[in-house]
Amino acid sequence: MQTPHAAADPHAELRTLLSSRVALLAVESRDEIRALALLRDAGLHARRASGSGIFVWSATEGLKRIDRDMGAPQRHLIEPAQMLRHLKSTPMPGIYILLDFHPWLADPVNIRMLKDVVLDQATVARTIVLMSHEITLPAELVPLAARFRPALPSAGERRQIVTRVFDEWRRQHKGSAPRVERSALARVIDNLAGLSAADAERLVRRVLYDDGAITADDLSAVQAGKYELLNRHGTLDFEPDTARFADIGGLANLRRWVETRRAAFDGSAPGLDAPRGVLLLGVQGCGKSLAARAIAGIFGVPLLRFDFAALYSKWHGESEQNLRDTLATASALAPCVLWIDEIEKALASGEGDSGTGRRVLGAFLTWMAERRTRVFLVATANDVSALPPELIRKGRFDEIFFVDLPDAAARATILGIHAARRDVPLADAEARQLAARSEAFSGAELEQAVVAALYTAHAQGVPVNAACIAREIEATRPLAVVMAEQVAALRSWAQGRTVRAD
Repeated sequence: MQTPHAAADPHAELRTLLSSRVALLAVESRDEIRALALLRDAGLHARRASGSGIFVWSATEGLKRIDRDMGAPQRHLIEPAQMLRHLKSTPMPGIYILLDFHPWLADPVNIRMLKDVVLDQATVARTIVLMSHEITLPAELVPLAARFRPALPSAGERRQIVTRVFDEWRRQHKGSAPRVERSALARVIDNLAGLSAADAERLVRRVLYDDGAITADDLSAVQAGKYELLNRHGTLDFEPDTARFADIGGLANLRRWVETRRAAFDGSAPGLDAPRGVLLLGVQGCGKSLAARAIAGIFGVPLLRFDFAALYSKWHGESEQNLRDTLATASALAPCVLWIDEIEKALASGEGDSGTGRRVLGAFLTWMAERRTRVFLVATANDVSALPPELIRKGRFDEIFFVDLPDAAARATILGIHAARRDVPLADAEARQLAARSEAFSGAELEQAVVAALYTAHAQGVPVNAACIAREIEATRPLAVVMAEQVAALRSWAQGRTVRAD
């Protein structure tokens, strides 16, 4: 049987499980100290059989009673098989917590002995608790087990953690108080959400001990540290500094759309539903990736780039689990923008697909529909024909924007930006003339023309100027010309189905 994840009061749910004499309980937690404290507290307050005890077993210490002082642990019970035989024969009711026992669940004899203990619940009221960071139960034990995952620290608990670290700092500095900006402290406590108590404490200690202060400058360090702790699968790239992308040129319609929803996203307009995401469809090289960064910059939040290809595994079910873990990480890092580049390739499935692609798509669509955290999804695509129909139906995204080839004014702006970035002298009039000669060029192709002009000028030993860029433009056949049929088809599909980004 399955139980839901821990509710707001983890003690209440755990007490219910232990009082109801659940025979086998799987507890998944990366914060062993906190989980043990929860189990001990819930066990002491649960309605158990008379004379019940609370015991902890580990492969290094053996079996030890923790609800009262009974001396040293029983080290003769270090061996798993010996410990299971003891549990099977003892008449002592109680809660027996087995730490990191999952490696020994591969032994059929251990499975059978554990099953014997569980099935003997009517004779001796024992609850066996398997605790580890992750537990996969053998098929024989699944119907007999309940699962419990302790809730992560609440805002109040996170505040207590910060206070505890501050007190530690004062003791080490002879009563001197750290320098704290109240507004920054509130944001730091908010950004610790999604971390275990141990991870949160380590992160607060790291930023405080760096300079003896908690200021607004520490927020990016907290976000980056949190990302490092949570991104265990390596499927997310973290970009905290997105503000510099907020003032890019072009994409006027998209920019207005995002700005009108900023208050709903940051929570300053609580009566409005938070926006959920956009699909950016368009010609390659026309700025869809830059648009994703610009959205994060306008919202003032970090950008997470999701590497979908890193999810897939040859083991059955592991790809879907990797997806769920990654999306849970993104939710823990909220508020943020989650960017999936070329989503049509990430979610494509063909004749050789064993069903993994469909299951991953199903899990992803479920997350899109059910998420409640402030994770704004930005998906970009070049080939609309490869997109699963389920993904682009109404309701999946708030809006579908089409990013087309830049017009003459936008091309002049793009050329000016890339020339200035590389110290290439380019007057406004020269930029307009070059824009007139570069019809059907994408933003990426215009950038490459500036870069190529620099290479050529350096090789010839002459200064780079507008004429050099013009020669590179003349020598280039843009993608919209080389792949004219495909680009025309994409534009035709987008007409009437999407909103222009510019």
